[in-house]
Amino acid sequence: MISIYKKSDEGLQEINTIEKDCWIYATEPNFVELNEISKILDIPEEFLTDPLDIDERPRIEIEDDHILIILRIPYYDKDHPKIPYNTIPLGIIYSPDAIITICSMETEILSTFLDRRIKNFSLINKERFILLIFLRTAILFLKFLKQINNMTNELEKELHESMKNQKLVNLLDAQKSLVYFTTSLRANEIMIGRLSVSKKFKISAEERDLLEDVEVEYRQATEMANVYSNILSGMMNAFASLISNNLNAVMKFLASITLVLMLPNLVASVYGMNIQLPFQDSPFAFPITMAISILLAGLGAYFFLKKKT
Repeated sequence: MISIYKKSDEGLQEINTIEKDCWIYATEPNFVELNEISKILDIPEEFLTDPLDIDERPRIEIEDDHILIILRIPYYDKDHPKIPYNTIPLGIIYSPDAIITICSMETEILSTFLDRRIKNFSLINKERFILLIFLRTAILFLKFLKQINNMTNELEKELHESMKNQKLVNLLDAQKSLVYFTTSLRANEIMIGRLSVSKKFKISAEERDLLEDVEVEYRQATEMANVYSNILSGMMNAFASLISNNLNAVMKFLASITLVLMLPNLVASVYGMNIQLPFQDSPFAFPITMAISILLAGLGAYFFLKKKT
């Protein structure tokens, strides 16, 4: 789907044709639509198709007066309960005549502009608009990182009460999301740094301040992702050690029970032999052997209990 917007005093207005300084908003576009845009604006077709590759990494590419910016953005997929937090590429094409955004799905980052929650942006000042997209991306990263942290805190509480395998698997899934976020944030930072020194991407002193805000937000998000990832790794190692210790305690208990039961079994085995044995002619032979078995089992149990203390 492709929509075209023009900025006016009243806000964004949807228009039917491509005009000067418009915003072309492409979500899950087909190749026919992209080919048409490529011909009208004289943009390389790969600039329009590369952002639809789910594995595309953050980068910038310049050809003539067009700049392709690929940014990894966070998204929440409620249909994927195992790893709901992930990242996807967002393509931003800086063109003299228009700004084009291309993404394989709807994103909250661009919705904030469409819903008029962002007031201080202009489609004429394309550099500022792009920097605001960067800033909204960093803010969304921070928002999702806090949600992941809250989720891991809840899982930690549940694991303290009942150490089930599924809870540990959920922690592992949360760690995967943090790895995706950390990798994307670092790549985004590198890409933004390269874009800021590009001669094609000219920003004023006012935009330079906005760029510094963007860099600060990305550093904060990266540090937060690293901290949460380290905490989660330490938590998983601690729970793995607890599981190992619990298993060792169970095995030790079972070994003690086996040894205690072995002593009366030894007495029963001896008195099962076809040889001359003490008390075999006594009418109290059975009570005596049972008493010896119980005594030996009791002594064995006392020994292990004493050793445990």
